Amino acid sequence: MSPHSSAQPSPPAPDTPNSPPAPTAPASLVNWELAARTAANLAPAGPSLNGAEIGRTVENLRFMAEKSVPHVHEISRLEAARDLRDSEVLVVDRASWAKANTQSFAVMMDPIMSALAAKQAAAGKNAVAAGATVTGAQLGAVLAFLSSKVLGQYDPFAALAVPQEPAVPQEASEGAARPAASGGRLLLVAPNILTVERELKVDPDDFRLWVCLHEQTHRVQFAAAPWLRHHMLAEIEKLGGLLVGDTDKLGERLLQAVRSLGGRKGDAPGTPSRGAVLDLLQSPEQKAALSHVTAVMSLLEGHANVVMDGVDQSIVPTVRTIRQRFNSRGRDRGVIEKFIRNLMGLDAKMRQYSDGARFVRQVVAIAGMDGFNKVWTQAENLPTEPEIHEARLWVERMGL
Repeated sequence: MSPHSSAQPSPPAPDTPNSPPAPTAPASLVNWELAARTAANLAPAGPSLNGAEIGRTVENLRFMAEKSVPHVHEISRLEAARDLRDSEVLVVDRASWAKANTQSFAVMMDPIMSALAAKQAAAGKNAVAAGATVTGAQLGAVLAFLSSKVLGQYDPFAALAVPQEPAVPQEASEGAARPAASGGRLLLVAPNILTVERELKVDPDDFRLWVCLHEQTHRVQFAAAPWLRHHMLAEIEKLGGLLVGDTDKLGERLLQAVRSLGGRKGDAPGTPSRGAVLDLLQSPEQKAALSHVTAVMSLLEGHANVVMDGVDQSIVPTVRTIRQRFNSRGRDRGVIEKFIRNLMGLDAKMRQYSDGARFVRQVVAIAGMDGFNKVWTQAENLPTEPEIHEARLWVERMGL
């Protein structure tokens, strides 16, 4: 239902994604349902709100998500932002966010898990099932930790995990049937947005609109480049296949990676680093595959940040205060949280934001936003990791 529609009989509640898919075969290496349940049980409680407050927050976030789209269109100059029909917006709690991610992981990891399961078939079904239970519980614990950190997320793989529902009628004033979303879904994690806006002591409406600008940009990216979803899946499958083929050395490299968490003294100053255990789990071929995935993620995150920061005080009156306080957030994290963030590569994600944003700004300064938007035309136009760090290389390759 549109945020502009008439009042509902009861306050709207956070949306709940469909149940995660059951393991596709008895030999599945992850119990996805257990992962979702574990995350729901372990996720920290959000802010305490009564039913009316929850309803107002959910409705306001839906309204801000809708309000942000014209601004994304104006800043990005992507026509896909005019009429977003290929995906849906869900306002969720922490448990529902975790459930949605088990669905995406099941899609992304299916080829890899199938290959691993085939290699481990000799261990017997009981051993594989026991391993799936342990892995599901571990994944659930990780998702529980992350569930309180994420403000929003665009999931491009949702339609591949959740069966499509029948068409949903649009509002009567528009007089047409709106087809079910065939693309992804945008998740806005209401308790986390509330928590952060209170911690920062910023204007709630301004902060929510600012967050939605970033997340809706991701939605527009995949609408502008409909080929991107399957391209990313293919690259993840390629990387996974390389890792699966090198399982004999996996234990040794994992031990090396854990030892490295105390410091990365061998890195030259300024060397781009992903900061996670995966850093030391690659052969040259694996490094090349991961480099491409890293470059794409840097592009997507950086572009969304540029759009989010493209607004001025006429759109978000307190935007300067929000930027300053948000960028300062997290400097006082505890030692345990810092360790976990490093282990899972969360700080590397922050570097993707800054590296990608710098690339986008440099390209726009040289070729304009329309020149930059050539990146969404085909997979061959995606930047490489060296190009992310030296934008002129991409500009020259594109003939701009």
